[in-house]
Amino acid sequence: MLNELALMGMLMLAPAQASELTLQNVRSTIGEFGPARGKAPLKPGDTYFLSFDIAGVAVDATGKVSYSMGMEVASEKGTKIFEQKPADNSDYLPLGGTVLPARAYVAIPLEQEPGGYVLKLTITDRVSKVSKTLEERFTVKPREFGIVSLFTTYDPKAEVPAPLSGQVGQRIWLHFAVVEFARSGTDKQPNLEVTMEAMDTEGNMVSKPTVLTVNKGIDEKDTGVPMRFMLPFNREGKYRVRLKAVDKLTNKSDVVELPIVVTPVN
Repeated sequence: MLNELALMGMLMLAPAQASELTLQNVRSTIGEFGPARGKAPLKPGDTYFLSFDIAGVAVDATGKVSYSMGMEVASEKGTKIFEQKPADNSDYLPLGGTVLPARAYVAIPLEQEPGGYVLKLTITDRVSKVSKTLEERFTVKPREFGIVSLFTTYDPKAEVPAPLSGQVGQRIWLHFAVVEFARSGTDKQPNLEVTMEAMDTEGNMVSKPTVLTVNKGIDEKDTGVPMRFMLPFNREGKYRVRLKAVDKLTNKSDVVELPIVVTPVN
């Protein structure tokens, strides 16, 4: 993910009503189901997640919808960087409605030039033949040390996306990478310390931090270090989880916080 540009659209099901094809509720998020990140610039090595609703799609008598999605990424000057031709897809709405919540993402390579970029999505209802286009701009910063490509899943292999909420007894995994770290002059290894801290809504620590140290076993060709933390939902409440990465060779640091909501078992 750190060394190539990739895009993927993922359409999931939800009930709703709409009278014509529209693209609604557009927002950039931290991970697929994370909070809105707004227009904050992204680091090289980061992932730009975009969520939106495809409303008013035609549904047949069996609940089937037929659509296509195409994607492009270009610089603000119009230079095309990536193109994915529209691909035909079908899905079902077993809960009714005419809305498909959708996700698209752009994995930004470490070598990406800083500046502004445009993600263009074209959605076509293959039954009504109506197409809608969505354009969203994002900014890539110069290369710098930090935490990138943060997302959450239900599993350690990062195969099943998860929201930042759940019931007591569940658990999620926080996946991310640390990039642009220094290496020692002797063994060419980094010296990274990454912590996960859980706080209540007042900012008080609710447990001791979980600490990961990386100072060996990293190939000289590796430009980023993938990491993960398991976060069990052991009690109900509203929390903030803080991830902090420190490069102990340069004293550079980066911090990301996520809101967590745990509800009682039904």
